[in-house]
Amino acid sequence: MVGKYRGNRQAITALVRETEVHRDLYVDQELFELEMEQLFANTWIYVGHDSQVPKVGDYYATTIGKQPVIMVRAAEDSIKVLHNRCPHKGTRLTGESCGNTGRFFRCPYHAWTFRLDGSLAGVPLKSGYEGTSFTESRAARGITAVRHVHNYRGFVFAKQSDVGPGFEEFFGEALSSLDNMIDRSPVGRLEVAGGVLRYMHACNWKMLVENQTDTCHPMIAHQSSAGTAVEVWKAAPAGTKKPMAVEIYGPFVSSYEFFQTMGIRVWDNGHGHTGVSHSIHSDYSAVPGYFEQMVAAYGEERAKAILGENRHNTVYFPNVMLKGPIQLLRVFKPLAADRTLVESWTFRLVGAPDMLLERTVMYNRLVNAPTSIVGHDDLEIYERAQAGLASDGNEWINVQRLYVADEAERRNVVTDGTSEWQMRNQFRAWTKFMTMSL
Repeated sequence: MVGKYRGNRQAITALVRETEVHRDLYVDQELFELEMEQLFANTWIYVGHDSQVPKVGDYYATTIGKQPVIMVRAAEDSIKVLHNRCPHKGTRLTGESCGNTGRFFRCPYHAWTFRLDGSLAGVPLKSGYEGTSFTESRAARGITAVRHVHNYRGFVFAKQSDVGPGFEEFFGEALSSLDNMIDRSPVGRLEVAGGVLRYMHACNWKMLVENQTDTCHPMIAHQSSAGTAVEVWKAAPAGTKKPMAVEIYGPFVSSYEFFQTMGIRVWDNGHGHTGVSHSIHSDYSAVPGYFEQMVAAYGEERAKAILGENRHNTVYFPNVMLKGPIQLLRVFKPLAADRTLVESWTFRLVGAPDMLLERTVMYNRLVNAPTSIVGHDDLEIYERAQAGLASDGNEWINVQRLYVADEAERRNVVTDGTSEWQMRNQFRAWTKFMTMSL
């Protein structure tokens, strides 16, 4: 059945105005399905990190939008991203989220086997296909590979469609946030460590993405959690060493001025970051021996430049947030118009002191876990917003704060840290990639 948006470029573009977006972006299931078909096909989507598949045959099963895929180490220097579907009857090939498949993938239904690059290796009772033109069939081509894959310094991205920009064009200068996070390792290398936290949210995935550069909410929404932690700390005896947890919680309830002056940088294609001059990560305690390691690796000037960059949240459109100073990456995985799974991944700086990983894992547990106190503040707001959008009293959502009339034509802008410019930037990118192949 054809709905009001499928194939209708005009109807889709009408949903995004300069300072408003229509509620259907959050509540309409047909539009959600179109996002999966268009937006998540025409953009570069984060798949995983190559440290998750260090040996040949190692695989990690995940999704691109709603498409099940497998990231696999096909050779020492080659990572493939394959659709997680046997070309015979459609059976999902992996029952586990990760593991080592050996030299082949073997379908658990009829034992068809496939090489690590996806090509067909063997079919039981192959004689049954003689004279059937099997070699010309789609199944004979093996597992379908995702069309475009790029490994950027260990971070693997994929794009399903031939439509849309190449990797470098899509990300442009936004890759500087990844570079900074990786360069914080004295040997310039990261690895996934500490496991992953998964947290279900009963809201649209875009709410979480917008929140990453919304700096007018922390001192309000997190007063009951971070604010309470700060008040308890104030009662500590004089001279008590500030706990790592308080260093993490405290900046969430900083003043409006703090967030205004931190700044926001806006890049093309929906990317941007908070924390241009400083951030909530700027004043963490020094880790003994770490700076000396960085100086030995990079020289003093370069080491200071790397560690002096304390970006808050970097949004990689459409659905990734990166925290370089504490080596944390969050993926907002859309499941339905009103359902999103959030994955929070922590990384080890290879060659750096373990205390840095301890802080990263503690931050993730205190802020992003289903058992955290900060994360529940946001969760309640998202779910209230999702419910509130059922109101017919106003179908539009306002993103007007510090709007500049010609901002759509400006490039690589730094602006007030409480501006909603980056949110508007994301919605312009949404329209661009949603209609690119219509």
